Amino acid sequence: MNRSQLMDVPHCVNDTEFVRQIAFHEAGHATAIHIRNTQEKLPPIYFQIYINHAYHWRRDVSNTYEHDNSYLTKIENGRLIHTLPCSVAKALSDFTQLQKYQYQLAFEADIVNLLAGPLSEANYVALRDNEPLSPRIVNLDALHYYGGSSDLATINEYIDCLELSSDQRKAKITALFLKTFAFIKDSNNWRSILALAEYIISSNKSIIDYADIASVLDNQFFVAKTQSWY
Repeated sequence: MNRSQLMDVPHCVNDTEFVRQIAFHEAGHATAIHIRNTQEKLPPIYFQIYINHAYHWRRDVSNTYEHDNSYLTKIENGRLIHTLPCSVAKALSDFTQLQKYQYQLAFEADIVNLLAGPLSEANYVALRDNEPLSPRIVNLDALHYYGGSSDLATINEYIDCLELSSDQRKAKITALFLKTFAFIKDSNNWRSILALAEYIISSNKSIIDYADIASVLDNQFFVAKTQSWY
């Protein structure tokens, strides 16, 4: 979950605004991991957000950003599936039905959590610019423009393990994309993403550990729950 791609960032986006986009990207990943995994009754993941304050970038004549460090930000230990098999079917051949179901939940959760980063960045940009956002306007390929290249490459590695036909592959990715879209567009989830993004922006830390991430998100959940009582 590296935010390192800086493709086609509009000329009007200044440094401060670009930092905000990055913060929403990582907040999207982290919120999905913490909240959605809990909703799916999946094991907790004790992950961290790394921020590369030494990252250097510049505009060139073609209006793209170039970098001389490997990443802007990244989430470490954010996935449930640590090692992908060559074939999921073969890897699960000796599993019970319950174990297969649990593995599938974890497998698909990782993909949703990967998609949540660039989709959150896209949603932030749409809200900032007072533009509509829908799966038609921002489709899977468009996520490359929201720092999603690394995430999409990892997602393709996941999907490759399923050994699906072209149509099945497209259907699977589309279904998970729509699940992710629904997650970030949920008002409570978006407020959580917003709260964590603001925390990332205001923090001078190079590493934001799980305890801090969970505290921000759990406090926001408590606020939302309290407000719903009135």
